[in-house]
Amino acid sequence: MNENASNQKGFWSKLENKWNVDGIGGVAFIIMLILLVLVLRMKVLPNTMIGALFVLVTMGGILYYLGSHLPIFKSYLGGGSVFATIGGAILAGTGVVPHATIVTVKSFISTSDFLDFYIVSLIISAIFKMDRKMVLKAAVRFLPVAFLTLIITFFIVGGVGMLLGMKFSHTSLFVTFPMMAGGVGAGIVPLSKIYASTMHASSGTILSQLFPPLVMSNLLVIIGAGLLTRFTEGNSKLNGNGQLMRETGDANSEGIKIPDLNVQQLLVGMMTSFSFFMVGTILNKLVPQINVFAFLILLAIIIKALGIVPAYYEESSVMFGQMIVKTMTHALLAGVGLALLDLTQLISTFSLPLAICVVVSVISVTVVGGFLGKLFGFYPVESAVAAGMANNSMGGTGNVAVLSAANRMNLIAFAQMGNRIGGALVLVIAGFLVTIWG
Repeated sequence: MNENASNQKGFWSKLENKWNVDGIGGVAFIIMLILLVLVLRMKVLPNTMIGALFVLVTMGGILYYLGSHLPIFKSYLGGGSVFATIGGAILAGTGVVPHATIVTVKSFISTSDFLDFYIVSLIISAIFKMDRKMVLKAAVRFLPVAFLTLIITFFIVGGVGMLLGMKFSHTSLFVTFPMMAGGVGAGIVPLSKIYASTMHASSGTILSQLFPPLVMSNLLVIIGAGLLTRFTEGNSKLNGNGQLMRETGDANSEGIKIPDLNVQQLLVGMMTSFSFFMVGTILNKLVPQINVFAFLILLAIIIKALGIVPAYYEESSVMFGQMIVKTMTHALLAGVGLALLDLTQLISTFSLPLAICVVVSVISVTVVGGFLGKLFGFYPVESAVAAGMANNSMGGTGNVAVLSAANRMNLIAFAQMGNRIGGALVLVIAGFLVTIWG
């Protein structure tokens, strides 16, 4: 009896210590999974931040773990990042996760703006961690690469659409622009309203046409980012291993040393990051045409380049951002799949010409972004991911998934810069062209 008890104790001890998910021991995580199943089956999941986070951290943890260990996924399909996103979408689309739970998750991510909380933390952390002397130089070079990549891809996809029997105007308005507009909330939603006012149609009807190419391209760039970095590992001529610029003292090198974790500094870092967001919000109120995140990024880059923020606040911001990315990324990826990625709608609107145009767009932004990046002094892989693929993603959520798949989360500020500013320009151009073509 004692021997059996000892064996059982030894088994559970080994399971707890040898298998862990996001730092949670095996036994503890199994208990959490059982609790998740129970609250979902009994329909008693709290419709609160607690309920949403419990679902996201648990599901995100196990899906990311599986994707990181499944042979094909971990090697060729983007690993845990892709699996967490697609897995979440499949669980939602097949009804495994109840609709009420999806509503709770979507409310937490979108309505409560957990996504903005996550992205603001990452942007300020990434910029403040850079080398001060190089940050402005990198930003000035990056925007032309991102914009030229969008322009060249616009004409390539339009030309392919014509070869497939579609009008250049239709391909541009309903395939190319939705992929480049900067996501859903800041992209295809205002784009649908712009089209609706000119075409005298329902914005909801138009939105249903704009959503499929964006979702499809988002999936492909996530997978593509993982494949690109996987197949260029060890190639120093193409792959900067996270560094954007080729020059010594790159903008993504270790600009500041981060001290050991300090609870008080986490609060300081959070409030410093939020302060930048508040300034961006004020400036957006004064100049509504420019996105809050565009203001936030440009302001943070200028202030970092000037070196006017005390080291204590820089360290605190970086510390807070690192804490958020290490604890919440897997949860957010699962949330994107559960709440924002509608595979059912994607399948129902699938067509071969659409798929070809989307694939061409993804290939184009990757190749052109990498080539132009090399001309401007960037590593092609990093440039292809941040200046190319990120501009065919679902905005903030897409950027996180793309950079996570590529293991390039330190490039979030650049990806957001091209995505937000480029997306705003796309809306302006689309508004002009729809009046001519509409």
